[in-house]
Amino acid sequence: MTTINPTDKEPLGKLQPLIGIVGPCGAGKTTLAEGLHRNGFRARAIAQEHSFVKDMWQRMTRPDVLIFLQASCSVGAERRQMKWTESEWEEQQRRLAHAREHADFFLNTDSLGIVEVLNLVLEFLKNRGLL
Repeated sequence: MTTINPTDKEPLGKLQPLIGIVGPCGAGKTTLAEGLHRNGFRARAIAQEHSFVKDMWQRMTRPDVLIFLQASCSVGAERRQMKWTESEWEEQQRRLAHAREHADFFLNTDSLGIVEVLNLVLEFLKNRGLL
């Protein structure tokens, strides 16, 4: 009998590595997580940029691989159709510092499309032996 982990829908003991995705608002975390799911990966967008707990990404998710997506203040605001100040964006960067230091892969998404981001991350995962 196979036991199923209800949160991951995979047989226990056979789970794919968990990929955590962090970055400021508008960097593409949710979109990348959805793309990775479509490609058979377990991935979670982590809202570290909203937490005062510097290692919340680690405590709550415990990813096997951490991907950091970066977006500038202007690009993130445009993508999210939000108006925020440079100081609000800088605060997000401060809250993301610990995750950035521990990231396995860093990608600036400002000039990249959705497919390009996904393909670059898939290439990284392939090089890590996860694809």
